[in-house]
Amino acid sequence: MRKLSYSRAINEALAEELARDERVFIMGQDVGAFGGAFGVTRGLHARFGGERVIDTPISEMFLVGGGVGAAITGLRPVVEMQYADFLWNAGDEIVGKMSKWRYMHGGLFTVPMVLRLPEGAAGGAGPEHSTCPEAALLAAAGSYIVIPSTPYDAKGLLKSAIRDDNPVAYFEHKGMYGLKGEVPEEEYTIPLGQADLKRVGDDVSIITWGRMVHRALEAAETAAADGISVEVLDLRCLRPLDVAAIVATVEKTGRVIISHEAGKTGGGGGEIAAIIAEECITSLEAPVRRICGIETPVPQSTHLEQYVVPTAEDLGAAITDIARY
Repeated sequence: MRKLSYSRAINEALAEELARDERVFIMGQDVGAFGGAFGVTRGLHARFGGERVIDTPISEMFLVGGGVGAAITGLRPVVEMQYADFLWNAGDEIVGKMSKWRYMHGGLFTVPMVLRLPEGAAGGAGPEHSTCPEAALLAAAGSYIVIPSTPYDAKGLLKSAIRDDNPVAYFEHKGMYGLKGEVPEEEYTIPLGQADLKRVGDDVSIITWGRMVHRALEAAETAAADGISVEVLDLRCLRPLDVAAIVATVEKTGRVIISHEAGKTGGGGGEIAAIIAEECITSLEAPVRRICGIETPVPQSTHLEQYVVPTAEDLGAAITDIARY
């Protein structure tokens, strides 16, 4: 099977959906001839024209508000925000309009838009361009939250997000744009809200998403050499959340590590731990562990940046500890 980079898989999903549905269009800062801040939309302006791939002013409020306006009139906008950190600049448009308007108007119209949000610590982008704020949108009931970890998932989930009638916040990790993986040439989609077992194991479960999936897999491989069988569950979506998959892995291993790049407080892992406590606490053989980012602004220095994000070694130590509990 052919291999594509994470960014190329996203680009291909966008191109296919633009060709498939004339209601789909892209808007964002520099998404046109420049190809976006990270080159993800490169070539789409030349192929589909300036009315389908639209450069916009530097205003996150306008981006999201304009996307909502287009969506409620029957179009399917894909809005690119240059950095996920800037979602706070459009807080009311995301929480009060994008997420709520379908409910507030009794289902009179839908808001079928995708908000693409490049996130994560990578390349020394600094404190204002490096966070993973996906869990912040858990408070925005009405929007879906998607975080793909592989090129295969990135394409399949984005195509599903564009076709869905609900607004979708689609977080893509900047540090994975160059990551390559197998992507079929034939048409496929991935259902939103369906977690994926990236590795099957019997002794310890790691529940994670985004870039941390790869560090979990690395830690699991190392643990296998020590005789510890680790299962890695990639949630892929925080909303809809695959609670059944969470319960199944907890009941299977009884030992759970939750890991994400954001800080422990408010980073999403606490919600997963609460669900485990509510749904299957009697299956636990050890306390739930969280391996998360350090609660500090992400440093500009690339040397310091690496110390903020959990490593495979951090996960490996947690695996050894919880397996012995």
